Amino acid sequence: MAQHSPAPTRICPDCDGFPAVAIDTGTLLEDGARATLTVTCRRCHGTGTTRTTAAPAPDVQREHA
Repeated sequence: MAQHSPAPTRICPDCDGFPAVAIDTGTLLEDGARATLTVTCRRCHGTGTTRTTAAPAPDVQREHA
């Protein structure tokens, strides 16, 4: 029997599927930990895919006969 598989997701070409990264600022915090900035991909907004949501279907008024 055939197995259904979900459609393959399209990986974002800008981040290659790694949408969030931590960048070391080079400074140390008071407790000795490094200060980092978390940055998300601009194109996919942190999702890692290029999948977009479909536009809602327009409301159509139909006449019943």
